[in-house]
Amino acid sequence: MCGIVGFTGNHQAAPVLLDGLAKLEYRGYDSAGIAIRDGKSNTEIIKEKGKLKVLGEMTDWGNAVRGCCGIGHTRWATHGEPSALNAHPHSSDDENVIAVHNGIIENYQELKEKLSKQGYTFKSQTDTEVAVKLIDYYYKKYNEGPVDCIVRAMLRIRGSYALCVMFKDYPDEIYTARKDSPMIIGIANGETYVASDVPAILKYTRNVYYIGNHEIARLEKGKVTFYNIDREEISKPLTEIKWDAEAAEKGGYEHFMLKEIHEQPKVILDTINSVVQNGQISFESVDLSDDVMRSIRQVYIVACGSAYHVGMAVQYVIEELTSLSVRVELASEFRYRKMSLQDNSLVIIISQSGETADSLAALRSAKKQGVRTLGIVNVVGSSIAREAESVFYTLAGPEISVATTKAYSTQLIAGYLLALQFAKARAEITDERYAQLISEINSIPAKIEKILSDKERIQWFSSKLVGIKDAFFIGRGIDYAISLEGSLKMKEISYIHSEAYAAGELKHGPISLIEDGTVVISVVTQPELYEKTVSNMVEVKSRGANLVGVTTYGNYAMEDTADFVIFVPKIDPLFAGSLSVIPLQLMSYYVSVGKGFDVDKPRNLAKSVTVE
Repeated sequence: MCGIVGFTGNHQAAPVLLDGLAKLEYRGYDSAGIAIRDGKSNTEIIKEKGKLKVLGEMTDWGNAVRGCCGIGHTRWATHGEPSALNAHPHSSDDENVIAVHNGIIENYQELKEKLSKQGYTFKSQTDTEVAVKLIDYYYKKYNEGPVDCIVRAMLRIRGSYALCVMFKDYPDEIYTARKDSPMIIGIANGETYVASDVPAILKYTRNVYYIGNHEIARLEKGKVTFYNIDREEISKPLTEIKWDAEAAEKGGYEHFMLKEIHEQPKVILDTINSVVQNGQISFESVDLSDDVMRSIRQVYIVACGSAYHVGMAVQYVIEELTSLSVRVELASEFRYRKMSLQDNSLVIIISQSGETADSLAALRSAKKQGVRTLGIVNVVGSSIAREAESVFYTLAGPEISVATTKAYSTQLIAGYLLALQFAKARAEITDERYAQLISEINSIPAKIEKILSDKERIQWFSSKLVGIKDAFFIGRGIDYAISLEGSLKMKEISYIHSEAYAAGELKHGPISLIEDGTVVISVVTQPELYEKTVSNMVEVKSRGANLVGVTTYGNYAMEDTADFVIFVPKIDPLFAGSLSVIPLQLMSYYVSVGKGFDVDKPRNLAKSVTVE
C-alpha cells in the first residue's frame, strides 16, 4: 500500500515528511519522493526508486531542502514499473500543480487521451500523472480556485483516491480530496499535517479530523477548511487520539468496522490458503482425517450470535453436498438440553474468540457424552481451541469492532471447505465438481473487492434509512441465513428494530406488521427459490412496503419489483452468502454512522461474551 504525508507550518517540511514516511514503511513500497515549496512559489521535487533511506541520503534527511510546505509519498507500483520517473510526486509541465495519490484511477486511459488532445504530454506510466494534469487543465480552463478545479476532476475520475495537491499560486497551502482511500488531518501549534495513516503524524499531534468520501480539505498553517462535492463549506469534529496502539490499528479508517469490512478479501484468502494447496484441501493442520469424516453420521453445529448464523448457512451447504444430517443449535440452549447425541457424531463449535462461555460449555457437554468435537476459532490457544479434539483456525486477525464482519466471513469459508472435504472423503462428489467448487471458493475475495468498489451507492441509499424505526429481512434457504445476519447487524449497531424471517413464513403472522413505508430487505440469490421469494416481495409491496433487493447480476427483472436493488457477482449459489452479506454489513455501518452512534462499541454489547 502507498503512504502519504503532508505538512504546512513554521518548521522545515522535509524532515517532517521523511519522518512520517518512515512510520508508514510497514505498508510496503518500491519508491519514495517529496515536493517542497518555500513560500515564494519555488519548488523542489526529489524522488527515487528504492527504500526511503535512499531519499534520506539524497536530501541529508531533509536538511538540504528548504521550505515549510510539502507533500511526500511512498509508492507501491500499480501503473508502471518501480522507477524514479513513476515515483510520486507528479507535476504539470510548468509545476503549477503537484500532487501525490493513493488508489487506482480506473478511467485514466480515457482521461489521458482527452488531455493529450489538449496538448498535455506525459512522462510517466502512472494514473496519478493523469489526475494531476486533469486538475491543471480545469484550473486553467475555468480560472477558478483549487477547490473548484479539484471537484471538477473528482466528478470525472472513476476509481479510488486520496489526493494531496499543491498549487503554485497558493505556496503555503495543501489541498486534499478523498474517495475510499483513507486520509486524516492533524492540527497542532499553528501547524497542519495530513497522512494516510495515524502513525505518520502521531508524534506531532493527537488532534485529528477524518475527511470523508467525496470531501475536499484546504490545509493552511494551523487551519483546515472542509468542503463537500457541491463545493459547500462543511464542519467536521476534531477528534483526540487517546490510545496510540488503537489509533495505529485503525489504518486511517474512521472506524474499525469499516476497516475490517475492507480486510475481508485478504483474510478470506489467508484462510483458504491455510488448508488449500494445489487445488486440494488438506485438513492435516486441523487434525481431521478422511477416515474420521467417513465415520461421521450426524453433525451438530453449535454457536452464538453471528457464529450461529454461519452455522445456519453452512448447514445448507453440507446437506447439499453430502448425505449427512446437520442440526444447528444455539449454544445457550444446547448446553441445557437433555438430549442424547447420536453415536459417530461431530459437534462443531464456532466462536471468534474461542472463549464464548455458552459455546465452551456446549463443547464440554458434548465431550462428556463421548462425541468428537471440532472448534472453528480465530484465536490460537483459546479455551475452545485447547479443548476440542480438532481445530480449524480462521485467519481473520484481530477484530476490534464489536459487530463482527471479517471473522464471520472467514467462518463461512471454513464451513464451505469443511463441507467440500466431507463430500470428497465420503466419495459423494465427482472430481470435476470438487475442482469447480474449489475454484468458486477461490474467486470469493476478488468478488468481494468488486462489491466494495461500488459501496458509495450503498452509502447513498443507507442515508435514506437513518430515520426508520423498523426493518424486516427475508430470504429462503441460504438467503434466509444471510438475512438473519443482516438483521442482527442492523439492530446491534444502529438500534433499529429489525427482524429476519424465512420468506415463506410471512403469511403466518409477520405480514400483519407491514404497513406503508415499512422497509423490507430481501436477499434473493438462490435460483431455485428466486420466483418464490419474488412472490413474497410482491405480497409485502402490495401492502405498502419499501423493498430492497440483494441479488446476483443477471436478475435485472428485480428492478421491476424492488425500489432499490444491490447486485452482487455471480457465483455458485452454495457460496452466494459470502457476497450477499457484504452489502448488508455496509448498509448497517452507514446507517449507524448516519445516526451518529459509536459504530465500534454499540451500547450494552461486548466483543467476547465470556459470562453466561
